[in-house]
Amino acid sequence: MRIAYDHQIFGWQQYGGISRYFYELAREMASTCRQETGIIAPFYVNRYLANAPVELRITGIASPYLPKSGRFYRMVNAVIAAPLLRRFRPDIVHETYYANSGVAPRGAKVVLTVFDMIHERFKESISAFDPVSREKIQAVKRADHVICISEQTRSDLLEMIDIDPARTSVVYLGFSLTDTAAGQHHKIATPRPFLLYVGKRGGYKNFEGLLKAYAASPRLRAEVDLVCFGGGGWTSAERDLMQHLRIPADRVTQVSGDDAVLQAYYRAARAFVFPSLYEGFGLPPLEAMSFDCPVICSGVSSIPEVVGDAAATFDPYDAEAMRGAIERVVGDDEFRRSLILRGRGRIEIFSWARCAQETLDVYRKVLG
Repeated sequence: MRIAYDHQIFGWQQYGGISRYFYELAREMASTCRQETGIIAPFYVNRYLANAPVELRITGIASPYLPKSGRFYRMVNAVIAAPLLRRFRPDIVHETYYANSGVAPRGAKVVLTVFDMIHERFKESISAFDPVSREKIQAVKRADHVICISEQTRSDLLEMIDIDPARTSVVYLGFSLTDTAAGQHHKIATPRPFLLYVGKRGGYKNFEGLLKAYAASPRLRAEVDLVCFGGGGWTSAERDLMQHLRIPADRVTQVSGDDAVLQAYYRAARAFVFPSLYEGFGLPPLEAMSFDCPVICSGVSSIPEVVGDAAATFDPYDAEAMRGAIERVVGDDEFRRSLILRGRGRIEIFSWARCAQETLDVYRKVLG
């Protein structure tokens, strides 16, 4: 079987969850599944491709341009990718993001992955000029088969876009934040124990709810800090909210760094908190589990599919429930240890090898 992954995500994402997914998938297809596999990306900015195995064919040139550098850049990539794909002669073209039109050659089957329906569920927080929803509909209708990364995402897709359920499948992700020597040697210097929050903080991520739960707990304010990794510096709205909640500036901090630094924070944290209102999958809880960091998270959308019984869950719309779950994990060492042990078992379910094999089964099904 000849499998091609198109240029889209590799042309604008240097690092990130979606490009990591497609890189790991292509790598497994080429190395483990022994399929003829290529990434057709005429001009790419993605950094993962520098480590591609020799079995994985990369057609393209590493570009100096910045990610998301404009519609013209995307158009040039698409125009050049089309003849390159025809030359590759793929049986399957797996589109790596949403577009109004595809570049798959005639005769090739098209597969698409849908990661979430956030743009459709949270329209009020999405710009009216954002094209993702419109392009997602076109991509779904064009695809011969759609892979969803959770049952929740598949359910939302079927609810919101007219598509035959037989043209959809669920394949869970793997995760890639592996233990490294750099991470082991990186030390975190904090004066007090801390809770860890990772990633973007706006809208459905519900960081505001976490701040309210933290502020409402005299025990948490006295015993633990809150450290936010990534997501950029504080916004003026966040600063105003922390001031309104009377959270001292030195108790909530924002830090950044590479994967090695993130590993060190997972190891050092008292617990990891994931208060999101919605996720298409949710990789950070698995990352935390892989470093023996107890997980406290929302019990909604796809998150229970991912964490199983290996996390303390709460209703993210209920600040008191969130507060209670966090206080229990912080204060009960035996419960913390039980979460760590269950987390070690839970992460075994999610591997890129398994993701690739189940995806290969989808390709075979599409080809009949």
